[in-house]
Amino acid sequence: MSETSTRPDGTELIIDDFATVIGQTMGWPPMAGRTAGVLLLSEQPMTVQQLQDKVGASAGSVSEMTRLLIDNGVVRRFKAPGTRHFVYEWRSDAWAGCLEHQLRQTEQLRDLAHDSAQHGHALAEPQRRRLKDMITYYDFMVARLASLLEEYRGAR
Repeated sequence: MSETSTRPDGTELIIDDFATVIGQTMGWPPMAGRTAGVLLLSEQPMTVQQLQDKVGASAGSVSEMTRLLIDNGVVRRFKAPGTRHFVYEWRSDAWAGCLEHQLRQTEQLRDLAHDSAQHGHALAEPQRRRLKDMITYYDFMVARLASLLEEYRGAR
């Protein structure tokens, strides 16, 4: 057997890289990164069964991974016309969806910072300063992420 026949093709390399790099970077299980890679490269929406076969996971695992990808804004779930089963596909605006997800998370942390500061009037100065720093940081991040999202959408 030649060395090239035992090496994965470009598609498998990309899927493996997604499993490793995106999984680690996003704090996802490797199976979520692998599922993301499969859906990104798929030419057609995929059923749970097709995803199970492609990524080598149980239905429960695929369900959990697709839910994570939907929550992160990169995959959509729908019923194709005339079918009974849901299918999953990589969103055409996945990167905007990912940025929207990051913006929502950052807004939640900004709101936490503001709420904490309102409830923390009796705290000592160092703790109040830390909360003020948190507010400054998250106000800055929300503004920048919103601006980036708008700019990205304009560039598409």
